[in-house]
Amino acid sequence: MTKTFANLGLSADIVKALDEKGYKEPTPIQLKAIPVVLDGRDVLAAAQTGTGKTAAFTLPIMHQLSKSSSGMRRVKALIITPTRELAAQIQDNLDLYGKHLSLQNTVLFGGVNQRPQVLDLKAGVDIVVATPGRLLDLCEQGFCRLDAVEMLVLDEADRMLDMGFVSDIRKIVELLPKKRQTLLFSATFSKEIRVLTKEFLNNPVSVEVDSKNATAQTVKQRAYRCDGASKANLAVTLIAKGKWQQVLIFTRTKHGADKLTKHLIASVINAAAIHGGKSQNSRVQALDNFKAGRVRVLVATDIAARGIDISQLPHVLNYELPNVAADYIHRIGRTGRAGQEGEAVSLVCDEERAFFQDIEKLIGQSIELEIQKGYAPKVWSTRMPTTHEVQKARDARRIEMLKERGPRPARGSLEKRPSKRKFSGGGRSRPSAKRPPNRKD
Repeated sequence: MTKTFANLGLSADIVKALDEKGYKEPTPIQLKAIPVVLDGRDVLAAAQTGTGKTAAFTLPIMHQLSKSSSGMRRVKALIITPTRELAAQIQDNLDLYGKHLSLQNTVLFGGVNQRPQVLDLKAGVDIVVATPGRLLDLCEQGFCRLDAVEMLVLDEADRMLDMGFVSDIRKIVELLPKKRQTLLFSATFSKEIRVLTKEFLNNPVSVEVDSKNATAQTVKQRAYRCDGASKANLAVTLIAKGKWQQVLIFTRTKHGADKLTKHLIASVINAAAIHGGKSQNSRVQALDNFKAGRVRVLVATDIAARGIDISQLPHVLNYELPNVAADYIHRIGRTGRAGQEGEAVSLVCDEERAFFQDIEKLIGQSIELEIQKGYAPKVWSTRMPTTHEVQKARDARRIEMLKERGPRPARGSLEKRPSKRKFSGGGRSRPSAKRPPNRKD
């Protein structure tokens, strides 16, 4: 019998909203996770981006809350996520799936004026989606109470570990009732994730789909050997020669993203950058323009790319390889989604051989290194790097990224920054610029 959302036990109002959007059959992660969440169990789930994991926790949360929603609204469900873009995307999904329910939600993140968020909290909400820093700020100011939370979701837990949010999460968990249901979603079940599981979850059910290191069969992977100094020109050549009309490019650092964007614009290729150094409004505008086709190329760092969800993105370009091999899987997972074919291209200089070797080992397959005419590298080692050299290169890359990121801002600093936007004085104002709703998980 074909599995549908209706026979998973979800309410008729939720199924109706899904039907109206043409969502008929649950994805594997939804099939496995939703019944367990509805049963009230804690869940440890491993799922890559593009698998439908957001619906795997938002649908059962809304079902459960809609059964008990009555009286004064208090925060009953808390969803913590690492980035602003991902938080906004999750709220879009809540709005979409809950259009026939009476539940209210809001999203809390920094980089924007906190006043609309405070107004939402004062009006009363059932579900809060938040990044750790802004959530703690509002709790410390007395605007957000978490003593009635029944369900906690830690989404993209692996990325929150990478971004150093563990201490903030511990502080948040201290504000929650001991008796609650906790759902932890991560791309992988790493050793660090297992430690978090023991700390925050109670006898969880493990849910995993596909191989944890698998890349989508719909993504064609290619790689080119080149010198680091020639990467920018090679990127221009590939985009122009291949007539790529929409491409997401990954760089390692904010500085690198800005530098490449300027080079593309100088080469008459419409491009925009999105990274942690940009204001929230500029990030939203760049993403909206990219989705609408007004910008041909979006250059992003790994952190900013969390939450970028484009159902038919044809090309991903790894301008610089990630120093953590698992991030490669996350990057190329932005293309080849929902059964569509996509292409992931990587530019590899000699200094990155260690990272390339790491990636091939992780995904369990070799990627042929091609040479684009006119871009043959002047230096290319024939000897493969040793394990020690791989670790040394990874450590050096990590130090470089930490230096670029700089010290974390003091608590509350974002709230003191004057907003560049004007917000209406009342109602349930959204804290970010208006965007068309995300149609996919």
